[in-house]
Amino acid sequence: MEKLVNVLEQLRDERGRTQKQLEQLDSAISVLEGLGRDNSARTSSAAGRVVSPLARRRMAAAQRARWARARKTSGKTASKTAGKTAGKSRVVRMLSPDARRRIAAAQKARWAKFRAEKRAAAA
Repeated sequence: MEKLVNVLEQLRDERGRTQKQLEQLDSAISVLEGLGRDNSARTSSAAGRVVSPLARRRMAAAQRARWARARKTSGKTASKTAGKTAGKSRVVRMLSPDARRRIAAAQKARWAKFRAEKRAAAA
């Protein structure tokens, strides 16, 4: 019986030592995790960056000025990359009523032909 009591006492002592080690490991882990969060916030330029509304307006105005300069100095090569309507006024084409009627009649004739072929194939 006395051996059993000694074994239980040794096991309890071992458990106490193990719990102390676990607590030390937990504290070390929490310290390291805290350091990792602080380092990532300091090294990353986008993390936590606060820009005032005034600074945002200034940045937007500067970007608009850059685009205006680019459009102003762009030649034919730059206008192809910037888009078809960059630096040009848009030309609006209008069809005459007669041209619209002719297009509509041609389209009606195409559909009539399509339906006739469809009926012939089904029959």
